[in-house]
Amino acid sequence: MTRRLAFALGAMLLMAATVFAADLPPGKWWRRPEIVTQLALTEDQQNKLETIFRTSANDLIDLKGEVEKQNIALRGELDQPQLDRKNIRTAATRLSEARSKLFERELMLLVDMRSVLTESQWNRMRTALERRDERQPMQAPMRRQPRR
Repeated sequence: MTRRLAFALGAMLLMAATVFAADLPPGKWWRRPEIVTQLALTEDQQNKLETIFRTSANDLIDLKGEVEKQNIALRGELDQPQLDRKNIRTAATRLSEARSKLFERELMLLVDMRSVLTESQWNRMRTALERRDERQPMQAPMRRQPRR
């Protein structure tokens, strides 16, 4: 039962992370020649996007690390021979708060990057992402092998 709950919580984390990832291409997309050409990004826009990325990178790394630490703490509570509801609830709350902070920071990164693009550029990017998503159907997340 506890393994199912841990798996369900992990799946929720994966889904939350993909919400943000679905809104932008992976990596430093503003430096890829095909995207630069497709969106007609100026050098100034590319530099602004790079600056936004660099100022956000450390925060995102720290916040992702905190989510992982809280996830491990919750799994530790769920793996105890005697489950303590209060400790599990506290660990789950901490994990939820860490995820919330990460989501907010990722959202603000998206808002900052979006503000660099014109309406036309944003619409072209959204169209390209929608076409990409249609060509690549969502894959089921890989399951972990049970512990032995």
